[in-house]
Amino acid sequence: MNNDNNVARAAKLDTATLSDALDKHGISGQCYRIAPRDGDFRMTGRAYTLKYGPASNPPGTVGDYIDDVPPGSVLVLDNQGRDDATVWGDILTEIAHRRGIAGTVIDGICRDVALCRELGYPVYSRGHWMRTGKDRVQVEATNVPVNIGHARVAPGDLLRGDADGVVVIPREHEEAVLKTAEAIEAAENGIRAAARSGMCLDEARAQFRYHQLQTAEQ
Repeated sequence: MNNDNNVARAAKLDTATLSDALDKHGISGQCYRIAPRDGDFRMTGRAYTLKYGPASNPPGTVGDYIDDVPPGSVLVLDNQGRDDATVWGDILTEIAHRRGIAGTVIDGICRDVALCRELGYPVYSRGHWMRTGKDRVQVEATNVPVNIGHARVAPGDLLRGDADGVVVIPREHEEAVLKTAEAIEAAENGIRAAARSGMCLDEARAQFRYHQLQTAEQ
């Protein structure tokens, strides 16, 4: 799955640049308060989504879906921001890493962060704590649209994560967003080069039309 061209394009861009491009196109794709459990984590791939809810009686499963997830996917777990019960831990980390899954994004919390750091498996969440989600939450639906940090994520959407957090690029807009992000990155590289050669920053920004690149389309 990670072989498609737009995944490779997104992997070359940082989330700040992609965030500016999303703003340019009026798309709210920044996942608010979703942060890496390690600043070295980097992640790019297409969304495989799960929606969680409070456990029923008898309770349903928290995490037996892992063997169905295609390699290269980003697992996107919507636990509605809950911070009192985890939906991800060391067994899932080990299996996801072994299966070549690109990373995990959680609107909620995880546990066992030492292993994801040791393996270099990217996990992004609102925080981490040790309390299990077993008998507290359960999977309600798989591969449906979910909400992650106030951003809508549909199955197959493109996700990029780095030290600054996670952005989601809706599949129907990804070509336009990536094209804009690449233009912003090229302009920023040109501004840096011009500034290093002695040009004033305001002049360099004007030359590369930096502010126009970031201004939202009407």
